Amino acid sequence: MNTDPQVMTYLNAGQPETEENTHAAIARTARRWAGWGYSWWALMRKDNGTMVGMACLQHLDGDSAKPHEIGWRLVRSGWGKGYASEAAAAIVRHAFDVVGAPDVVAVAHPDNAASIRVMARLDMRYVGREQHDDLDCVVYRLACS
Repeated sequence: MNTDPQVMTYLNAGQPETEENTHAAIARTARRWAGWGYSWWALMRKDNGTMVGMACLQHLDGDSAKPHEIGWRLVRSGWGKGYASEAAAAIVRHAFDVVGAPDVVAVAHPDNAASIRVMARLDMRYVGREQHDDLDCVVYRLACS
């Protein structure tokens, strides 16, 4: 998934990930699970166990002083099937009900209409633009109700 140029269009400055960078991300994820008790989850189809992507709850920019961020990434065969919306909704519930986050944010490349639609389905509200990982991003927020 990380090596697919289409999947990475709006991530990593549009560049596919190297194997080395993917392994570093896996190690970072393991550290976050150990320290925070949450990070990235694999998204698996219930009917056949196929991995269709991943979704996360983490702190924005990996900084525990910053808000909780939700995010997702899907293989192309998983696009348009509701997996991102289903996963994002479950992670929001986890953030509010288990972690006790007061709010969550999500960031996306301004041209990533599919991710912005997922944010809208969650009733997240646009709060502006910010730089994350040296990229211009739109930021959406949802407060715990």
